[in-house]
Amino acid sequence: MAVYLTKEKKQEIFAEYGGNANNSGSAEGQIALFTYRINGLSEHLRANKKDHSCRRTLLSLVGKRRKLLAYLASKDINKYRDLIAKLGIRK
Repeated sequence: MAVYLTKEKKQEIFAEYGGNANNSGSAEGQIALFTYRINGLSEHLRANKKDHSCRRTLLSLVGKRRKLLAYLASKDINKYRDLIAKLGIRK
């Protein structure tokens, strides 16, 4: 199951975490977007345990988010700590 995001929802996420609705390249905005998609896919997998293509997509997103979190931690540790506290992800 693909989590289809409307343009407005993406702009809302990037405005809240990326600083600007059009700043889709910021690491913080991308991490927030991946977290939103990961939460949606996790809910889907709780109901549909045998959906292996969804599981593969979920693992791919988790890996991408982990790489971006490592990048953000190396560049600015304070932004990293604020972001994981705001998103409620553990690291």
